[in-house]
Amino acid sequence: MRGSSLLLVFMMIILSIVALIILFFDINLPSSGIVKLTINFVISTIRNTGYLGIFFLMTLESALIPIPSEIIMPFSGYLCFRGELSILFVVLAGTIGNLVGSLIAYLLGVKYGREFVVKYGRYFLLSKKHLEKAEYLFNKYGEIIILISRMLPAVRTVISLPSGIGRMPIKKFSFYTFVGSIPWNFALTYLGYQLGSEWPIIFKIMEKLDILIVLAVIVFVIWYIKSE
Repeated sequence: MRGSSLLLVFMMIILSIVALIILFFDINLPSSGIVKLTINFVISTIRNTGYLGIFFLMTLESALIPIPSEIIMPFSGYLCFRGELSILFVVLAGTIGNLVGSLIAYLLGVKYGREFVVKYGRYFLLSKKHLEKAEYLFNKYGEIIILISRMLPAVRTVISLPSGIGRMPIKKFSFYTFVGSIPWNFALTYLGYQLGSEWPIIFKIMEKLDILIVLAVIVFVIWYIKSE
């Protein structure tokens, strides 16, 4: 397992170096169009569905579906910069979505226990190790970890399961989840807002590195499957 992790790190370093070379020398590579399609899909979805779309996507993320808030909220912040959305309501929609999705994961923990992740986790890019880490934090720090973990990448989604397994009072779980999600969502939204006019440049860079980004995702998925 350690060897495969080191190989993954090595591959990502190589891809990062290649990306820097491509950008520095302005090399044009063939494009799969996947990155551009993804960017357009996320932005158009949020633009067309507004706060309801943000709520829905963030619900999915907290319900263990691998749709990262690190993509959803900054893009929403970009639309705030363009004057199409309000930062306040974006953060509120995302936070309510986090709460609803977390309650779904909490109830899965209550009804099906840790066997749910062990049996079906691979379909959501969740491993037994993710669950064990969340259980360790929950057992060590108690219920307050629900509040803190909402600001920790990766852990913030899976922590709901041990909360349900441990039968944490649902009112306290809901309160901690809601309050803890606000700083994370605000930070990501504000980051997207502050990038402002730089977004077109970021989009161009992402499109230029299209092949490398797709390759990095493929490498990660293959590593994840083999590590399981």
